[in-house]
Amino acid sequence: MNPCPDSFPTLIKRPSAFLPIAMSIAALLLLGIVAASQGLARASDEGAVAHIWQLLMAGQLPLLVYFLIRWLPRLPRPAVWVVALQVAAATAAMAPIYVLGL
Repeated sequence: MNPCPDSFPTLIKRPSAFLPIAMSIAALLLLGIVAASQGLARASDEGAVAHIWQLLMAGQLPLLVYFLIRWLPRLPRPAVWVVALQVAAATAAMAPIYVLGL
């Protein structure tokens, strides 16, 4: 394997690149599954689903920081595109919480 990828398609295959995106998608799917099965009523106490969502979202930060430290100096342009995708995925996972006031 090439130790220094030179383009976006090879960089996005790195675990530190795709895992934050996958974690955001999992958090969004978790919200969708709960909304479909239980509804979107605000509970007085946070349940396990809320804690899993929080862990998925907070767990991305160390991976994002590692990715930035490792790849931004080496490949600035593809790394910026990957980070933009990561931020967009995280924003999509947080949007229902903000919009619905959950």
